[in-house]
Amino acid sequence: TSFGIGGISALIKRIFDIVFSLIMLILTSPIMLITAICIKLEDGGSVIYKQVRCTKDMKEFVIYKFRSMRENSEGNEAKLAVSDDERLTKVGKIIRKLKIDEFPQFFNILKGDMSVVGPRPERPEMVKQAIKNTPEFILRTKVKAGLTGYAQVRGYYNTGFKDKLLWDLIYIETFSLILDLKIILMTI
Repeated sequence: TSFGIGGISALIKRIFDIVFSLIMLILTSPIMLITAICIKLEDGGSVIYKQVRCTKDMKEFVIYKFRSMRENSEGNEAKLAVSDDERLTKVGKIIRKLKIDEFPQFFNILKGDMSVVGPRPERPEMVKQAIKNTPEFILRTKVKAGLTGYAQVRGYYNTGFKDKLLWDLIYIETFSLILDLKIILMTI
């Protein structure tokens, strides 16, 4: 019942998230403006991709990303992205490779939906399926979802599900602001 980040640690983490996301929004705003223009010029579609994801305590929120795939490329069924996804646009391939598609999530962090560091947010249907197959997966939802996390810097696109889960649980169990800073530096 005490698994997670609480008390003064949660407050410090939230203050850090606000300050860091504000700084990053200011620093990345020229890149985001250029990205938005390029996406719009390529196919005239929407610039921002929105999708429902889960964060702390299974709370659902709308995540923001720059659209990197053709519009309506998923249809009604959730499809995981792969490294050489044919649904990617030309601009999408570049912004995915450079992780620029993730920059709008600084707004999610500022709103309090996400944290800078934590387990990556998953879709509700994928979380429910994961919990059914691996009940320990519910422990990931004891903290806010993150823009980056231990599983992202320790693993790769092809890292197995259980290995990613293990890295996320190690992060939650050993949380510190120093660890967050280390993960941010490893992400860069």
